[in-house]
Amino acid sequence: MFVDEISLSVKGGRGGNGALSFRREKYVPLGGPDGGDGGDGGSVYLQADPSVHSFLDLRYQKHLRAEDGEHGRGKKQNGRRGADLVVKVPVGTMVRTEEGRLLADLASPGQRALVARGGAGGRGNFRFASSRRRAPRLFEKGEPGEERIIHLELKLVAQVGLVGFPNAGKSTLLSRISAARPRVADYPFTTLQPNLGVVEGGERGSFVVADLPGLIQGAHRGAGLGHRFLRHVERNLLLLLVIDLSPEANPPPVEAYRQLKQELVLYSQRLAGYPRIVAGNKLDLTGAGENLELLKKAVEEDDPGTGVWGISAATGAGVDELVRHLAETVDRLSREPREPLEEPEVVPEQPYEAFTVEKRGDIFIVRGAKVEKLTAQTDFENEEAFHRFQMYCRRSGIEEELIRQGAREGDTVAIGDKEFHFYPHSGQ
Repeated sequence: MFVDEISLSVKGGRGGNGALSFRREKYVPLGGPDGGDGGDGGSVYLQADPSVHSFLDLRYQKHLRAEDGEHGRGKKQNGRRGADLVVKVPVGTMVRTEEGRLLADLASPGQRALVARGGAGGRGNFRFASSRRRAPRLFEKGEPGEERIIHLELKLVAQVGLVGFPNAGKSTLLSRISAARPRVADYPFTTLQPNLGVVEGGERGSFVVADLPGLIQGAHRGAGLGHRFLRHVERNLLLLLVIDLSPEANPPPVEAYRQLKQELVLYSQRLAGYPRIVAGNKLDLTGAGENLELLKKAVEEDDPGTGVWGISAATGAGVDELVRHLAETVDRLSREPREPLEEPEVVPEQPYEAFTVEKRGDIFIVRGAKVEKLTAQTDFENEEAFHRFQMYCRRSGIEEELIRQGAREGDTVAIGDKEFHFYPHSGQ
């Protein structure tokens, strides 16, 4: 089964908690703080791997989570960092957020994308010791890892895309020019998934050809199977339009050519502007020669300069000449600079200290990178930690802003995944 779209839940590992510990050694009655730091949580990465061809394996593991960091220990021992989770995906994978924003385009083998960052480990009480605070009982909890839903979409990496109506002979042509063995039969939609084949182009080197399911009229609107796979020709350097020249062809060759062009235009103006070559297939059949001449005339009228090649994928007639021409064209086009399909969207980061207060119903919601991080790291059962959190809210202006927006004693305030009752400082 070929799976070229999937949504996944990814979560970075939680950071380990810092340790609350004091030295306890024989003959050392007043040992100082020695709690170590927690280890950072592991992150989740996607890595493009040429040996992976679809998202089939990921259908059964849609929740991906990296390892948590270890907690710190006494004697200033830091916790071990959580292991990263590296998930292999096909080359050509585009990674988007749940809202549709592009995170990464993994178009090269070995390319990696960070999709869920691990949480930072908390500091142990050893870190809070000073000349004024000799025995701190303050420590930090580890931060939770980043969690999100991502959508993966595969756009195959191939130099030549075979495009044509059902039974035009694309699969037969691919099996003739490469070692690929796609399913071949005489009925519509034989090709149910894209097939890739490596073609030896002689002195020009090899190139990859993608055979895509047959189009029908209206494919750009979702008719038939072709609409699911038009995305896979977007990375191609060159399109090879395969046209059935047989007298029984439906639609006839000239009409088929014009319909294919129209479907490409309606799907994507960019795709319609790709270089293309036309291959009239089944030249071995009676009457195909006349149809080839009609096709050449129509192509010359519509698109002057577009090459038309007469071939028989079944017998091999004309195929070697076509392959040589494809290899030369691919070699030339591969040297030309190309714009990426889409640039990842960069979201400007808010200042670390910045925060916002929003009232939703009866709850005041506080958002901000620093205050949310501090909330996650605070052990509210620890008196020193709770006092530190309160002091930050006062010094940063959060308490003042809550009062300005109408918060009163006893109102609910939400920060991150925590909810509190609001009790303003008596000095306000």
